[in-house]
Amino acid sequence: MRIWRDKRFDMAVTWVSIAASLVLGLAAACAFIFAVKRDYFRDIEDAKFQVFWSDLEELVDTPKENKNAGSSKGAAGTKRS
Repeated sequence: MRIWRDKRFDMAVTWVSIAASLVLGLAAACAFIFAVKRDYFRDIEDAKFQVFWSDLEELVDTPKENKNAGSSKGAAGTKRS
């Protein structure tokens, strides 16, 4: 059994799809312009190093803490065989 559709319904769906895609494209363009004006793309290369910032802070803070520990006899980080 074949369901008959009206051609006007098919065209209405097509026009709604075209209008929706234009609205979404315009919204994406506005979001991009907003991001550029707010300087969100200022330092895009810095984002890849955010993962390592906590590790770098630990490395920077570690020598300050180890100065007191290294003054006692025997180094804490030496290996004995």
